[in-house]
Amino acid sequence: MKYEFPHRLSVVAVLVFVFSVVPLNADSFWGNISWSFRGSILIMPEDNGLESDPTPVLPVFGLAAAFPLPISIPFPFTNSASLETSLDLYYNNYGYSYSLQRTIPLAIENRWTQVLGFVLGIHFLSNIPINSLLNIRVSGGFAADMRLCLIAADLNDFEMDQAAEQTEAVTNYFWGSGRWLLPVMGTGLDISLNEKFLLGLDLRVWFPLYRLWTGEEVPFIEGWRFGAGFKLTVR
Repeated sequence: MKYEFPHRLSVVAVLVFVFSVVPLNADSFWGNISWSFRGSILIMPEDNGLESDPTPVLPVFGLAAAFPLPISIPFPFTNSASLETSLDLYYNNYGYSYSLQRTIPLAIENRWTQVLGFVLGIHFLSNIPINSLLNIRVSGGFAADMRLCLIAADLNDFEMDQAAEQTEAVTNYFWGSGRWLLPVMGTGLDISLNEKFLLGLDLRVWFPLYRLWTGEEVPFIEGWRFGAGFKLTVR
């Protein structure tokens, strides 16, 4: 079917993240890399009226690996930066509205398509020290939301044909016109727990860049994403 290829690409997203952190030189790799683990809430605002269920507020688990850049870059208040790769996972239910001509979030009782999002990101990361305990973190880059779109589970035989049609429409919409590519910016405040661990707040926003070329007439808030949570960094 038309939406099999994106499914495989979602698996590739995980493999890309794994192999992007495989060291060329094990000693230098383990000596310089820092790992991070995130737990956050992802908000995807929407303004679809009665066509869809309320704005999704989703739990997200993520991990990241940051590599110090070999050259100094003049960021504000610091001359060092890292290149960070990240992977965030979320889950939600969707359908396709033919009247609005776009995907809409649905509650589980109204579901047609189950979507597992693999958000693979690459960012420049700068740490701005305040004192020996506190550190401000700023980042910016791009993310690719490689959505795995599946027909919802536990549907009866009478619903399967419509679910298949809906899932194909949802997949084609999400993967069409570059809607999977999202610029992202983030900030946060870390506190040093000890020499090995940092614990901090994590705030991020993803921008619907694709709206610049799709020409869709959608509400302003459509396509934006906001995340808030914590980040644990292992130095």
